[in-house]
Amino acid sequence: MEHIIHFWWLILLLVIISSGLLTVNQGTIAVIIMFGKYQRILLPGLRFKIPLIEQIYKRISIQNRSVELEFQAVTIDQANVYFKSMLLYSVQNSDEETVKKVAFKFISDKDLMQALIRTVEGSIRAFVATKKQAEILTARREIVDYVKEQIDHSLEEWGYHLQDLQINDITFDKAVMDSMSKVVASNNLKAAAENEGQALLITKTKAAEAEGNAIKISAEAEKEAARLRGQGVALFREEVARGMSQAAEQMKEANLDTNVILFSMWTEAIKNFAELGSGNVIFLDGSAEGMDKTMKQIIGMMKMKDKEGKG
Repeated sequence: MEHIIHFWWLILLLVIISSGLLTVNQGTIAVIIMFGKYQRILLPGLRFKIPLIEQIYKRISIQNRSVELEFQAVTIDQANVYFKSMLLYSVQNSDEETVKKVAFKFISDKDLMQALIRTVEGSIRAFVATKKQAEILTARREIVDYVKEQIDHSLEEWGYHLQDLQINDITFDKAVMDSMSKVVASNNLKAAAENEGQALLITKTKAAEAEGNAIKISAEAEKEAARLRGQGVALFREEVARGMSQAAEQMKEANLDTNVILFSMWTEAIKNFAELGSGNVIFLDGSAEGMDKTMKQIIGMMKMKDKEGKG
């Protein structure tokens, strides 16, 4: 006990020295002041400050920080636009000058946050005021680029950097949303009608092309059939003429009347008319005078044919 009393000053010195030891966590920087004036910064790890003289003014976080924003803006055509966004920002770097800006530009983090939010909201409102409501929904990237361009300089003066601004939701007044929905629905109906019309046009065009091709093929087939029928008729006539010539020669050799051949042809023709004709009635003069008249007409036609052949 007596030793402790004699070395009390040593114990006091150890307490004072130990009070100068401090730990700076990773991701933070300690700002040291002495007699109310900035002195230096302490980086992460076990550090030492002069006891009773140096004090920790503030611990600055250099990690990313985020804040959610909800605010309203008005377009150039007087439509109210409601934004929900997320702001991601951080200290620019761990340099001493940057940390000094962060530590002494604002009284508290609350004041910084208020200035940052109002600056971002003001930039977005200024951008929206130059656009129509129909342009806003497709301008998310433009809004972000515009805001970063407008506030980056101010944030640099404060020692911060805007990492990202995400526009999570953009809405309008209910009446505007309803009208926009009607426009979209009418455009969809218009597109559907146009597509249906195009499909019907294509269908009719293809059908007309198919019908035209069918008519063309049918015409070609009919033309070929007519040609073949003509060849068949010519061949038939040739064979008939050859047969008749042979029959006439044989009948002359037998001293028979060749008119029998004509009579036979006439009766065969009548038979074919009856068997293959599509009509129901055949009018013939069956009297002897009628048959005689018919035979004379056939003989006359044959003689005329012979004269044309000899001429």
